[in-house]
Amino acid sequence: MRRVFTYRIPEEFENDTLLSFLKAECYSSPIITHLKRTEKGLLLNGNWARVRDILHKNDILTVTLLETTSSDNIVPVSLPLDIVYEDEDLMVINKPANMPIHPSQNNYDNTLANAVAYYYAQKEVPFVYRCINRLDRDTTGLLILAKHMYSASLLSDMVKNRLIHREYIAIADGYVDDAGIIDAPIARTKDSTIEREVNFSEGDFARTHYKCLQRKNGYSLVSLKLETGRTHQIRVHMKYIGHALLGDFLYNPDYTFIGRQALHSHRLTFMHPITKQHLTFTAPLPYDMAKLFD
Repeated sequence: MRRVFTYRIPEEFENDTLLSFLKAECYSSPIITHLKRTEKGLLLNGNWARVRDILHKNDILTVTLLETTSSDNIVPVSLPLDIVYEDEDLMVINKPANMPIHPSQNNYDNTLANAVAYYYAQKEVPFVYRCINRLDRDTTGLLILAKHMYSASLLSDMVKNRLIHREYIAIADGYVDDAGIIDAPIARTKDSTIEREVNFSEGDFARTHYKCLQRKNGYSLVSLKLETGRTHQIRVHMKYIGHALLGDFLYNPDYTFIGRQALHSHRLTFMHPITKQHLTFTAPLPYDMAKLFD
């Protein structure tokens, strides 16, 4: 992977160091170290540059990010890969159900990482797998992959600062109120490595906004927006208000109507970390959820 950025130095950085400019552009210390070790990674007016070099107005800085190796221990496997959007900096993927996002001991060759590795192996392009927003194995819908270390750093900061806005659609048991906000802290359930619960004494702050879109046959189609990103947040919060998700084996084990939790990452809205363009992507409901509503 090779990505080149060109900057014209503005007047405000007159007599500042190259390092100061890179930090102002949110290049992290590990990325700057990588650039220093890359041949022609930093060029000032076409000449090799050091981070302590002094800048002047209208200087041309060329930054070349070069990654020549791929992620270790990710086997390329031909699997379904629905690419909603791709450019030089990121990808937006519509993930199917029953697909983990990372390899693990029991999921070595059936993950999204394997599918992406195969996609780039066919192009003969090295690719480091960097998933920005995570989804459970059986949650469908949109997520973001960074294509190089700089976009990964910027996007990760955007997640921390809640600048990537997510809307989910779920099917809940019972008839949910028209709209509301769930403020309930979430903690790990004692004696479980997976399950979470609402815990007002030990839990971390968590807030979910919900809006009922449709009601039918004893269940509700619900839109949900997160202010925080706690593990299993939607699943735990919906159980807390008495409307657990259909098919959720952890939080609604007596209702396995569709064979997985009925949760879909429907919409992503964010500003492109490099171009600053405002982007919005949507993914339609998968068939197993859509068939329950007209």
